[in-house]
Amino acid sequence: MVDAHLWKVVQFSMCTRLIAIVLQVFFNALIPDHSADAFCPPRLTLSTGWDFIVEILFGGFSHWDAEHFLFIAEYGYLYEHNFAFFPIFPLTVRLIANTFLWPLHGLLSLRSSLLVSAVMLNSALHVVSAVILYRLGCIVLQSRRLAYLSALFFCLNPANIFMAAAYSESMFAFLAFSAMWQLERGGVVSSCLLFSFATGVRSNGIVNAGFLIYSQVKQNIFYSAAVYKHSTVLRQICFHTVKSTLTFLTVLTGTFVILLPFFLFQYYAFLQFCTREMNHQEEIPHPLLELAASKGYRVASTTGEVPSWCAEHYPIIYSYVQDVYWNVGFLRYFQLRQIPNCLLALPVTLLCSWASWYFISADPWYCLKLGLVKTSKQDKPASGFYSPNVFVYLVHCSCLLVFGIFHMHVQVLTRFLCSSSPVLYWFCAHLLQKEPLLDEYSCKLSSCTTRLQADDTSSTSAISLIDRSWKNAMSNSITELFLNWKKCTSTTRCILGYFLSYWMLGLLLHCNFLPWT
Repeated sequence: MVDAHLWKVVQFSMCTRLIAIVLQVFFNALIPDHSADAFCPPRLTLSTGWDFIVEILFGGFSHWDAEHFLFIAEYGYLYEHNFAFFPIFPLTVRLIANTFLWPLHGLLSLRSSLLVSAVMLNSALHVVSAVILYRLGCIVLQSRRLAYLSALFFCLNPANIFMAAAYSESMFAFLAFSAMWQLERGGVVSSCLLFSFATGVRSNGIVNAGFLIYSQVKQNIFYSAAVYKHSTVLRQICFHTVKSTLTFLTVLTGTFVILLPFFLFQYYAFLQFCTREMNHQEEIPHPLLELAASKGYRVASTTGEVPSWCAEHYPIIYSYVQDVYWNVGFLRYFQLRQIPNCLLALPVTLLCSWASWYFISADPWYCLKLGLVKTSKQDKPASGFYSPNVFVYLVHCSCLLVFGIFHMHVQVLTRFLCSSSPVLYWFCAHLLQKEPLLDEYSCKLSSCTTRLQADDTSSTSAISLIDRSWKNAMSNSITELFLNWKKCTSTTRCILGYFLSYWMLGLLLHCNFLPWT
């Protein structure tokens, strides 16, 4: 049986990504690049006509931090500040360039191949992430309609440019959402592995260990309570001991697996800069050494000065690089001149804060008990945004929000939360469910579902199904609301306006080296 909602999500995600690529080409050609003080390594290979075409098509996706990822994929971790960017994404980009794009090596330079590889990878992950978010929403929210709307919002999310460019956000969203989905289905091992890979993509992946810890503790409490009702005291004690031991070992092992990539990456940096075991300065091209000398970038060397972080009790290069090169630290962004950046992060801050307040105000006692109690149907709805399953996701989102406000460049909050938590999409879908126009469109979708089920009987009807679906690829609940903008409620217009404006402005500004979130 064909899931009409799921097929709509796939269509919309593919269409929005294609539109983003086309608009990026247009904006990049129309507006000259701003002369930004950003990382810009020299090109060491001669460009061909094909490289010029790649630059026209995808050049807007290689700006700002994308330069770091592409540089790492091409040369590895040569400079100290490169260690602010975790390795799995650039390694995957290089792998794709060396395998699937191998026939193009005679036509394109390595950097062009890497850029094409990054755009291909993130485009594919964007579609798959939308599907995973839909499936995750179906389980957590117990509402196919809300899961569908949430996935559509993800396709039009405010961090669109960072999901499309050579950044690691799309990969992190895919791995994090997949791990959450597997954990909700009971796949502890697969979720730990996926969370572990997510940690190798972005540093905030270590926070995802909280999902494993919470799920195991909650499962242990609920299961023990059920067994105790029908057991003797001796059996209760034995069962509690065995079950608690197994839970502890599962949590300990799973947490170790999730955190391992972070510490392995720090150890690799320690070998590069604090020992003589992995010195490759003689292999570094001379122009890159000149760039390091002119910009003050530190390169691993047996003759140079050992960095100060090497002498720390816990030599963590990541925190050092964020501190020295990006001035990231507690309350460092609380300055008057950062007010414009704070305003950029205001919408996502308000929405996530509003989501937490909505949930807490619905049942404060449940939240005070950390969701470790079973609720009856009279106490709390079993489906929707108020579902008890949402609690741990709200705690995760709130922790990221608080950390981002007080300890990060606050404008990064938009892409930070959009790629890490499904709460923003779930809450916006929840706010839109009272929109009268959605009920009208739901009737159309229901009739469409009936036709799809009837058509799913032969290969011929399947082909015609695909043809009809592509003709209506952009027809869904969100686009219907845009087409009937004046009839929408003010809440709906504010949410849709926020998503679409950030989706568009990100393409316009970021692709031309203008500051954005």
